Amino acid sequence: MGIIEVKKLVKEYKVIQKEKGLLGYFKNLIHPKYKKFTAVNNININIEEGELVGYIGENGAGKSTTIKMLTGLLTPTSGEVIVNGLVPSEKRIENNKNIGAVFGQKTQLWWDLPVIESFRLIKKMYKIPENEYRKNLKRFTEILELEDLLEKQVKNLSLGQKMRCEIAATFMHNPKIVYLDEPTIGLDVLVKENIRKFIKDVNKEKNTTVILTTHDLKDIEDVCNRIILLDKGQIIYDGGKQEFKDIYGNYVIAEFIIKEKKQSIKESMNLDIIHILEETEKNLKIKFKHDETTIMKVMDEISKYCTIEDIHMKEPELEDILKDIYKGVHTNDKKYDSTSENAI
Repeated sequence: MGIIEVKKLVKEYKVIQKEKGLLGYFKNLIHPKYKKFTAVNNININIEEGELVGYIGENGAGKSTTIKMLTGLLTPTSGEVIVNGLVPSEKRIENNKNIGAVFGQKTQLWWDLPVIESFRLIKKMYKIPENEYRKNLKRFTEILELEDLLEKQVKNLSLGQKMRCEIAATFMHNPKIVYLDEPTIGLDVLVKENIRKFIKDVNKEKNTTVILTTHDLKDIEDVCNRIILLDKGQIIYDGGKQEFKDIYGNYVIAEFIIKEKKQSIKESMNLDIIHILEETEKNLKIKFKHDETTIMKVMDEISKYCTIEDIHMKEPELEDILKDIYKGVHTNDKKYDSTSENAI
């Protein structure tokens, strides 16, 4: 049994079906008509203790709705949610003792108090033993570089400084599960790196389960080893990060430096197995699949129309793969059936 178990989970909302014009306004006011909107549609998830999971998808895919049901903020329309042996919506207080959460820009720190006072209040709220509190405070202060921030009022902190303190506050009571919703949004590169390192360190040391939702796919690349991809309320992939790349990212991007181009390569080449992304007089950027051709064959074909001076090849990054999936570029038949336990 996993630390998080979700079975056939559904969350529906009733939204007013608006009619246009002034007459429509009064009709909606007196006799509103409703339609159902399904934010989460029959999903199944099993997460083991200590996993680092990237829960990703476009805006409106159902990520935040799922997290709110896992934390007990929302009650499911149907289905089951079990978190560490508890039903979150029925045992919110008990559930909250075992979890930590960061929701975007919503703070859990007291605005007018120094940061250290917020930490002391959290210590009392969660009844953290003194020695454990001091140990965590010392370690978190070192890793997240909080020493100069502890005596400052929260309202006087920059966004990056506040988020580092938020992360420390979230992990202070040694939660078994932490939900991080856009924890690095708007932060500079160095702050992001510190936060990612901190999450991995705490996971390794205390086996903390982390569910990370983010649009910064570098967070997923650096932190997570499992990806759950949501689209329109349904899971379309659930598995390892490398397996995800192998299934959906089975192509190579090659960039050529060229000279003496005789004619338009895009108009002249057979483009059945090669997709030209960019073409200028001196540069050519293409994409092709591993299982359809090789780089030597591609170079032989391109050499008919120009002289190749140099080449740079790279495997697709997670961000590139997701962009293609959202655009519907991939025609790969492998998909994930959220009603079963395995990919089909």
